Amino acid sequence: MTDQADLNHAIIEFYEKLSSWEHCVVRDKKLTLPQMHTLEILGIHRAMRMKELASKMGVTTGTLTVLIDRLEERGLVRRTRHQTDRRSIIVELTPSGQTEFEEHDRLHIRLTEDICAGIPQEDRDVLLRCLQSMNRMF
Repeated sequence: MTDQADLNHAIIEFYEKLSSWEHCVVRDKKLTLPQMHTLEILGIHRAMRMKELASKMGVTTGTLTVLIDRLEERGLVRRTRHQTDRRSIIVELTPSGQTEFEEHDRLHIRLTEDICAGIPQEDRDVLLRCLQSMNRMF
């Protein structure tokens, strides 16, 4: 049986290592980690309302507004009014933002390939199911 403390420590250690890797990657792009996460969410889920994006990121709409202002200044996102709900603002990636997302996503894919290189396929399948279950908890 798995010791809860060992599992806890393994999750924390993996999180810390992944966070360090992320910080190094985004630093080279002169982006903050929250800015890159914004691009990732928009790259994966496409255009969405500010309120929905804030919810996916776990931040307030005020915090998101500052992030979007900076990303818009850099030409990575654009805001438009929702077609049927004039109170809502839609945020989407610009072509430059899409390029940044795709480059970052390729780095993630390479990292995942490197991490999983020595893991048998059946263990990868179990890992995927575990991660999906864990993600549903959030």
